Amino acid sequence: MRYHLLAVATFLLAGNILFRHFDPYLSLSRRILKSAITLGVTALVSHYFGTKGVLIVGTIALIPLIYVHGIWLPRQGINGWTAEPRDKYYALRGIKPPAPSEE
Repeated sequence: MRYHLLAVATFLLAGNILFRHFDPYLSLSRRILKSAITLGVTALVSHYFGTKGVLIVGTIALIPLIYVHGIWLPRQGINGWTAEPRDKYYALRGIKPPAPSEE
């Protein structure tokens, strides 16, 4: 179970670091809650169903992600990998774009 949790925690950490700029208004407490729920589900599945169960649940979780980024977003005119054009992406999400940083 430790290796399953380590793998999922690493995946979550990398995702939160690399993709945070796509959802700049999501609070830290909400990010932590999402990670805690994901790790809790992983621990339960790992305990009751082992490695095969974790792999099956992980694969099932990837199906909507692949559909949204590979099919649905491109149909909306948004690149599923880079979220460009950003103005369309933010309009679709219903959030206002972050203020430009002054450098």
